[in-house]
Amino acid sequence: MEARDPELRRELDATLQAHGELGPEYESALIDSFLEKVEERLAGTYDQRTRRQLAEQQMAAVRGTTQPAGPAGTFGERFGFGVVSLVLAIPLSAIGVANAGIDGLVVAWLGIFGVNAVHAARAWPWGRGKRRTSSEWDG
Repeated sequence: MEARDPELRRELDATLQAHGELGPEYESALIDSFLEKVEERLAGTYDQRTRRQLAEQQMAAVRGTTQPAGPAGTFGERFGFGVVSLVLAIPLSAIGVANAGIDGLVVAWLGIFGVNAVHAARAWPWGRGKRRTSSEWDG
């Protein structure tokens, strides 16, 4: 996905125009619709990147070469994960506040923070070591 995607820009313009025509009572539905389109675009970009990486690995396996292991998560992956987390934080916050007030909001944001912390921890040097197998844990 490009930094300035013309299709998403058109969708945003259409959403804003519809908001102006329909009024504030349809605001949440319009925002949800636009966010779904953004999520679909992000998912499509992620799927495309995953397919490309898989094809590169298969080509390397056929050629008999190995690719060096890269860092745990590129900048784009981490940035995309953060963006998706913030996009999903909006409805999660609303649900938390509607059901449990400020306590629900705090729980929702602690969950969001926890998921992002675990994702970020993958890139830490001590998190990239050898993983233990079940036999190493047994004895």
